[in-house]
Amino acid sequence: MKLANSVNSAKSAGKVVGVLFILAAASSILALILYSPILKDTGYLDNGAAHANQVILGALMELILVVAAVGTSITMFPFLRRYNESIALGHVLFRFMEAVVITIGIVSILSLLTLSRDYVAAGALDPAPYLASGTVLQAVHDWTFMLGPNFMLGINTFMYSYIFYRTKLVPRFISILGMTGGVSVFLASLLEMFGVFSQLSVWGALFSLPVAANEMILAVYLIVKGFNESAVARLFKSQVV
Repeated sequence: MKLANSVNSAKSAGKVVGVLFILAAASSILALILYSPILKDTGYLDNGAAHANQVILGALMELILVVAAVGTSITMFPFLRRYNESIALGHVLFRFMEAVVITIGIVSILSLLTLSRDYVAAGALDPAPYLASGTVLQAVHDWTFMLGPNFMLGINTFMYSYIFYRTKLVPRFISILGMTGGVSVFLASLLEMFGVFSQLSVWGALFSLPVAANEMILAVYLIVKGFNESAVARLFKSQVV
């Protein structure tokens, strides 16, 4: 009876993980779109305040991303730990670190919005001091965008994909795509750090494509089928060393 309950809970947990992956992807894309007046517009000091609610909604989208990202690791942990508790804990840790870095980026955006509001309210004739501060805040967001959804994401994706590969909780082609995507996006972060190419570039997109494809394919599979029942049964019968 206990084993049967574990198998049933694994199916439900898989569906939750799938939904969280889709929620994380959708919210991250929406956040970037909503941030455009304050991140991509050269007149951000004026436009940020003029589109304050839009920017705040973008921050809310990223907060949803943070919750969804941490939620995936927490939901998967009881199953991943059955294979290797150290790797499972590492996955939770690096997913949490990803969320922390993203949160720092959210704070930088909201601080940039405050700067824009102050600039407009003061009717400042000399924008130079505001532009200097704005450049720093934009740079903070750019770096967090690189270190969170690239660097940390690469590590935690490889970790859970490796356990998926060894345990067959999901089809192995998904696990292989996940490990490939984890390495690819991690390498992208290193190349971006050294200025080989920018994150928002063709090369950045190509390096990020495998991990994005993995998350969406994995999400759909888990929503439809959940974790493999026979694999779950094996894990809960005896913990693999």
